[in-house]
Amino acid sequence: MNMRQMQQMQQMQQRSQHRSVVRAFRRGADLTGRCLRMTGGTLSLIVLLIVMFAELARPLNAFRHTSVPPRPWLQRRFRVQRSGLTMKQRDDGVLVVPEHGNRLHFVSLGCPRNLVDSELMLGILLKNGYEVTDNMQEADHIVVNTCGFLEAARRESLDEIGKAVEAKKDGAKVIVTGCMVNEHKDRIVQETPHIDYMLGAGNVEDILTAVRSTTPGEALTAKSFIQAGDIPRQQTTPKHFAYLKIAEGCKKRCAFCIIPAIKGDLQSKSVQQIVKEFRLLRRNGVKEIILIAQDLGDWGKDLNLSQEFPLSHQAALANGTSSSRQQKGGLVPLLRTLLAEPGDYWLRLLYVYPDEIDDELIELMASDRRLCRYLDMPLQHVSDAVLRRMRRRTSKGEIEGLLTKLRAKVPDVSVRTSLMVGFPRETEDDFDELAEFIKRHPLDNVGIFRFSREEGSAAYDMEGQVEEATKRRREETLASIQQSVLADYQRRKWVGKRLKVLVEGFVPESDFSVLQGRHDGQCPDIDGMVYLNEGLESVSRLGDFYEVDITDVLDPPYDLLGRVVGRWPHEDQDKEGELARRLSGFVRT
Repeated sequence: MNMRQMQQMQQMQQRSQHRSVVRAFRRGADLTGRCLRMTGGTLSLIVLLIVMFAELARPLNAFRHTSVPPRPWLQRRFRVQRSGLTMKQRDDGVLVVPEHGNRLHFVSLGCPRNLVDSELMLGILLKNGYEVTDNMQEADHIVVNTCGFLEAARRESLDEIGKAVEAKKDGAKVIVTGCMVNEHKDRIVQETPHIDYMLGAGNVEDILTAVRSTTPGEALTAKSFIQAGDIPRQQTTPKHFAYLKIAEGCKKRCAFCIIPAIKGDLQSKSVQQIVKEFRLLRRNGVKEIILIAQDLGDWGKDLNLSQEFPLSHQAALANGTSSSRQQKGGLVPLLRTLLAEPGDYWLRLLYVYPDEIDDELIELMASDRRLCRYLDMPLQHVSDAVLRRMRRRTSKGEIEGLLTKLRAKVPDVSVRTSLMVGFPRETEDDFDELAEFIKRHPLDNVGIFRFSREEGSAAYDMEGQVEEATKRRREETLASIQQSVLADYQRRKWVGKRLKVLVEGFVPESDFSVLQGRHDGQCPDIDGMVYLNEGLESVSRLGDFYEVDITDVLDPPYDLLGRVVGRWPHEDQDKEGELARRLSGFVRT
């Protein structure tokens, strides 16, 4: 953060001191009004005084900027700790307090696909009367949903299992599930004994059996949630965004990857299931729905697409013959079907391989702003020799052609990718070619990671394994190059532009003086943020869209600084009304 930005922050902190008294009275007045209606005025004065003193006593900490660096893979740790998740939902939708204090503690590691599985398991348990605690030592059941993609992820999973075993109270159970169980069950048992139950990856249905079991056991094979049908799901992300998993498994057979061995072959969720879940999320107020799969572009290749889409949406299949469409997959027709749903929302794509991105998808992204101008497409490398050994289905020329076409038709598109260094027989010339590529083709976000020799992968026994020291040097060099080219690229791309930003909340240490949000080129958890230090009085509720003028790029250059202009205009805005705004729980008067 430069001197000018620091001065802006200091000025805002000074202004916030004057606003704190006003804010205290406003909050107190708001709660007083509620108490007057609810209690006839008995508690009003007490509430007003408590809120005023709490606000005035709040420390005015200086804003400390934090950014999201590029990550080698999406390694998300999630713990269920909301006290509101302590109720049972009956079939008729009524929430009741559970009769028994069966408390759960969940730890979910890895990618959003794992998180969706955790949400499904949590939904089953909450519906059956279990409650959630954020204290592992108080839990009756500790569930660890593991990640087994890379050795670093497996090591973290083992550490979390070890913490759970050590922390559990007498009579409590530790249940281990997720990707690591399928391929490394023996290692888990050897390194972390005293586990009570194991569930295979995606086996969400048997979580209730595992929790209720009085003896140790395991259920390593079962129907995936896609095959099982409707399962209750407890959303654990903030209310305004959610993940929608549309497929499980993978058709690709990349030489370095063991995902097909863990997750199996492609299993696509039906259009009917996807649309049903999409509508449910929208009814629940979700503004950003993120489609996830191992490769979204493969969705539908295992389905009969002509039967999947109803007659009202047959136009979505118009381009190409039925055989060519089946070969291409059904992502674009699916997106058209979802975008036919009314409303102002974002639809984001997470993980589309470059060989699956065609003119149809690019044209749709250019024509409908609700489809986020954002692509997470794993390139891995650009040297043709390395790509062939990796068993990738694309070439350097095709990658460069795709980026050129994409940016010509969608100039403000944000591209995230992952790059691998140290793949067997990667030469210095191969690496130099990769380094030159990111200089010529700046990428908005890059996750750089070293090749991990995974047992069971085709690359495990390849000749020409690269030394770890060389991998580390190449990783650091590539990261340095990415940082050096990104700042100027981001400044030219964003500063002075007016963007649609989903405002998510206050920066915790800013004393309500700095808001944070994301534009459609920033995915939750893995990309940067837009920090808002001006125009905050225009924000009437959180979790909604606003117009923001971008004023600067922060350091490191993944984050932006902006000024709120006003509410983002859309046709449904007037219909929502003042009542909906007040019910949102965040109203400025």
